[in-house]
Amino acid sequence: MTEELDPFKIAQQELDTAAEVMGLDKTAHGLLREPKRTVIVNIPVRMHDGSVKLFNGFRVLYNDARGPGKGGIRFHPSENLDTVKALSAWMTWKTALADIPMGGAKGGVICNPKEMDDYELENLSRGYVRALGNVIGPKTDVPAPDVYTNPQIMAWMMDEYSKIAGHEEFGVITGKPVEVGGSEGRFDSTAMGGMYVLRETAKLAKMDLKKAKIAIQGFGNAGKFAFDIATRLSGATVVAVSDSEGGVYSEKGLDYAKLSDVKGKKGSVSEYEAKGAEKVSNEELLELDVDVIIPAALENQITDANADKIKAKIVLELANGPVTPEADEILSEKGIIDMPDFLVNSGGVIVSYFEWVQNMYGYYWTQEEVYGKLDTIVTRSFKDVMASQKKYKSTGKKISPRTAAYIVAVDRVAKAMKLRGWY
Repeated sequence: MTEELDPFKIAQQELDTAAEVMGLDKTAHGLLREPKRTVIVNIPVRMHDGSVKLFNGFRVLYNDARGPGKGGIRFHPSENLDTVKALSAWMTWKTALADIPMGGAKGGVICNPKEMDDYELENLSRGYVRALGNVIGPKTDVPAPDVYTNPQIMAWMMDEYSKIAGHEEFGVITGKPVEVGGSEGRFDSTAMGGMYVLRETAKLAKMDLKKAKIAIQGFGNAGKFAFDIATRLSGATVVAVSDSEGGVYSEKGLDYAKLSDVKGKKGSVSEYEAKGAEKVSNEELLELDVDVIIPAALENQITDANADKIKAKIVLELANGPVTPEADEILSEKGIIDMPDFLVNSGGVIVSYFEWVQNMYGYYWTQEEVYGKLDTIVTRSFKDVMASQKKYKSTGKKISPRTAAYIVAVDRVAKAMKLRGWY
């Protein structure tokens, strides 16, 4: 739904809103409305049948005033430059909000990895790095996995860059397997960080998570781990889950192990069967009478067309850009707490930063140490957002958590640019 929405225009609109509220310098605002660097590449790939196929790829460095670019790489048939630009902008605000010394970037390749075998995926992965070897690097721009890319693909990319560099360079890529420089706790870090935000938001809303009902849109890496962690750590009940094929709802709650098994064997959680369970669409899931909705799939899922139908008390944006600016305003007017994506899903980039740090000095932390450090940063970020919202409310400006988060992040990037003499 709402596929016609331009994600980059949405990212610019969100920035513009924050810039107006905070009185951002016009030159700084102009610098922050567009990426610093955009690279488009044409990648020749040897396919399994011996033919050579050309793939279009992108890498956008949005801003590196606070440190090297940081951001994932998507392999997706509908990937496009505007989406990559938007995601690179959101990564800039995400790293700044977390107050880690990195900037924002993003990459992608137009392809359908579901139609490619490992031989072809490896050739594409290595080809992408060869095409961009002069712009990525541990001190310039550090990629990571995203939609339809994984630790194995990151390992191939790291290996290819190391060949080009002439020495081992684990720090060029994060999200790698632990055996080749990856970090403990990285795989479920996005969901873990989101659950820390949910814990703090529930306190704010005076909600007892042990009695809460949760609906999760998306059962990929983030959504699946969110289900597991939310039920294990908070005692909440997940009553609805969906994927690209549809979803399932059960008022009594869903069984995580059974749901995972169904997804693995039948390809979709919509095939889940249990007494009292019923099928729901992705659109219907968002409008269920639950306490918490976790959009963990794609962009633009809650818009001005359906925001007034949302019944949840908390919307936890685990996906990138699942709520449009117009919808954000409607949710705020309804008294629904909508926690923005670049706070909620920041756990992934924070632990990616941890991985990069560990790679740079060759010392690795335990999973418990990683989770502890992640909790500290995410909780601090949450408090920074709430303090920003409170500050502007005291001046008579009622702003949403999203705008408050933008103000914190944009202010940090703008100050870094100013100190460096960029304007």
